Amino acid sequence: MQYTEKVMDHLMHPRNVGELENANAIGEVGNMKCGDIMKMYMYINDDEIIQDVTFKTFGCGAAIATSSMATELVKGKSVKDAMQLTNQAVMEALDGLPPVKVHCSVLAEEAIRAALTDYYTRKGIDPVSVLGEPKHHDDEEEIPVID
Repeated sequence: MQYTEKVMDHLMHPRNVGELENANAIGEVGNMKCGDIMKMYMYINDDEIIQDVTFKTFGCGAAIATSSMATELVKGKSVKDAMQLTNQAVMEALDGLPPVKVHCSVLAEEAIRAALTDYYTRKGIDPVSVLGEPKHHDDEEEIPVID
């Protein structure tokens, strides 16, 4: 299995690792098939800008790299922009993933959404009314892969 230089860089030098003390949005997701677990921590300011974001991931190298890249893609962005982050965007930012590791990018997308769901829940706002219904990624679903 071959990883791109960007995947290797984010694996060897992950960005935004750890627990965020003042987090007001925390999301945790896991994939039962592969055992990967991602936890995202965010501090979202009053203007709904993601001022800080960190992660803790238990999993393979691709899971760590996609977590790292996802935090880089949403840091400093508005909640509205972060809601638009897709697993495809994470893969493109990493210059691709091997087909067997696409699920890691899906997990990163879901971790961001889980943190945003937590943020709205803490504010007493129905997250579905703001975020919409969550996407359902099936293992059989065709997800374009970048080689």
